[in-house]
Amino acid sequence: MDVQQTRFSAQEIATLARRINRPIVLVGMMGVGKSSVGKRLATLLDFPFVDADEEIERSAQMTIPEIFETYGESYFRDGERRVIARLLGSDAAPLVLATGGGAFCNTETRALILEHAITVWLDSEVETLVDRTARKDNRPLLQGGNPRDILARLREDRRPHYEQAPIHVLSSPGPHVQTINKVLQGLSQWL
Repeated sequence: MDVQQTRFSAQEIATLARRINRPIVLVGMMGVGKSSVGKRLATLLDFPFVDADEEIERSAQMTIPEIFETYGESYFRDGERRVIARLLGSDAAPLVLATGGGAFCNTETRALILEHAITVWLDSEVETLVDRTARKDNRPLLQGGNPRDILARLREDRRPHYEQAPIHVLSSPGPHVQTINKVLQGLSQWL
């Protein structure tokens, strides 16, 4: 379901939060705003916010670039799946979880998220991704070439996986509040 923007009052947000009985998982490309949107969304809903990448780093006691450099991407993806499985366990309370850009592309991780959470695909144009990812230098997948080309290829390769999320929200270059309102609308329609 594609979502258009609607404004929500504090009372409408509180009512919506009471209807949510499981975690909300944000999936999408690096730089789309999963963490920044996720933090604000969690605050509005009065849910805890968890960043999967931070949990992976805490568990591994290494940064993500260090994990990639030392062990490679497949090792990282396996650890990512285990961390997400722990966070979405059978007794998981409502929370907002921001995943890494490739998490939802792993078959096991995607199945786990789709079964145990409300999945929201945050999407945006490649130019927006290029602008946002340029703000940080901790993106291992962007180190091997032109970021615009890499992001365009990754976005196209990952699209079939992301499209499996039941809620699709386009994140524009504007303020995150616009994206958050679209996410709230998507959740309201999905529930």
